Amino acid sequence: MKLLFLGSGAFGLPTLRVLREAHTLAAVISQPDKPAGRKKTLTPTPVSRFALEEGLPLLRTDDVNTPSFIEQVGGFQADAAVVIAFGQKLGPPFIDALGRLAVNLHASLLPRYRGAAPINWAMIRNEHETGVCVIGLAQKMDAGDVYAAAATPIDPMETAGELHDRLAELGPATVLQVLEDLEHNRLHPRPQDHDAATLAPKLKKHDGTVDFSQPAFDVRARIHGLTPWPGCQVLWRSSATGKTQPLFLRRVSSEPDDMICFPGLEQAEPRPEPGLILPDARVAVADGALQLRELQLPGKRLLPIAEFTRGHPLHPGDQLIPMAAD
Repeated sequence: MKLLFLGSGAFGLPTLRVLREAHTLAAVISQPDKPAGRKKTLTPTPVSRFALEEGLPLLRTDDVNTPSFIEQVGGFQADAAVVIAFGQKLGPPFIDALGRLAVNLHASLLPRYRGAAPINWAMIRNEHETGVCVIGLAQKMDAGDVYAAAATPIDPMETAGELHDRLAELGPATVLQVLEDLEHNRLHPRPQDHDAATLAPKLKKHDGTVDFSQPAFDVRARIHGLTPWPGCQVLWRSSATGKTQPLFLRRVSSEPDDMICFPGLEQAEPRPEPGLILPDARVAVADGALQLRELQLPGKRLLPIAEFTRGHPLHPGDQLIPMAAD
């Protein structure tokens, strides 16, 4: 089939690579280059970069809904279109120009986690399972009929970045199945249960911290769900000097053997204050303590805890303090 591919983020790259081999790509459509880095150098999106490297026909626009662009896209007379992490709202006239079927690959098991950050919020909310859905395009966010889905368990020790990469690899087979069903006239879309919908709003930089007064599994889920962006940033206060410095928590242990629990303590015996550093690089939380596994100082590389503490010792009595919102 002759396809159009609309995407910007790296999440769509595994599917784009497979579609290139299995079908004819009439065009790849992406966002314009944007300034990046300290020097604000104009940088193509991951999808644009791949298309340029592979010699694929590439269109870049900041508004697909202009009449001239709709006319240009309609001229391809594509059979279908696949949209993955594109970043623009698509109006009905543009959708009509995309062919017999236009679908979107979304990184959740809809109707749960509609929105910009489904991977992060599934982890932050301590879900045990997530997946991807191929849905029809609709004017209400992520509300289209479901054509196919693939589920996967969430590993408590993985981060949102790692889960992102795993879910991206579920995309090709799921999308290819829908396109094959289209070719053989056997599509069976399933309407979503809109009453069961939950939202996954875009994360902002000030969301990147954690409350240690929460239970251990919730603290772990938030730290991993915020990694790598916006990151879980706290202030590390030295018990010896009182000085503070920012610190990113990148991974903590969620294994039961690595948690200290306090259910047997008598009421008269105080529990460690949440955020207090305990022996063996553990941090106190509401119902125990979590083992710190990977840390990162701003502007420095991520380090496993053993390597981090060789250069930056964590002393019992030090405190990790949630960052205040901007």
